Amino acid sequence: MTAQQFLDEVSATVTTDAGMLVLWDPQRFQAVVDDDTWEEELLEDEDIVGHIQAGCLVPLNVGGDGAFGVLVRAGTAAAPATLTGRETAHQLVASRPYLFVSRGRALVSGIEHVSADVPDGVLEHRVPAGRCAVVVHLIDWQAEAGSQDKNGQPLPGALPDFVVLINPAQPGQGTFRTAVNTFDAPNG
Repeated sequence: MTAQQFLDEVSATVTTDAGMLVLWDPQRFQAVVDDDTWEEELLEDEDIVGHIQAGCLVPLNVGGDGAFGVLVRAGTAAAPATLTGRETAHQLVASRPYLFVSRGRALVSGIEHVSADVPDGVLEHRVPAGRCAVVVHLIDWQAEAGSQDKNGQPLPGALPDFVVLINPAQPGQGTFRTAVNTFDAPNG
């Protein structure tokens, strides 16, 4: 890890009332202009899988509504984005890499907000153009001592729920996760 690596990150609290957050390429959803076009593109799981396979959408899907802390960190081939020591200590699970074909921007929002008209409350990160591998990490931020107030709310400096690492895809890397559910179900 280098100090330079962590200069390329953004974080925010992102909400969903549709049960799923997504990282997405706004240029690929310019045809989504109303409820009907949204339903044509994103209502069914098979539609979502098509966008995942095309590399324009990555699910941050734990199957629930709510407000989630999300940190997006991008790296380069020379200095790949990795978890910090704190994040590693509280990581619950990591996804296998998803493909994201960057055109320069990645947005994170509730899936219901994917559209040509990007609403307020969307997390935006500049990402170099090209094929990227995205790994989503679920963090147990509440397990860290001193992370929450007496009401269970995160204090300033608390870890996020999700850390999303975006790195250039390796040459020849051809197998990417395409599941709508971000994480594999635990065995047993």
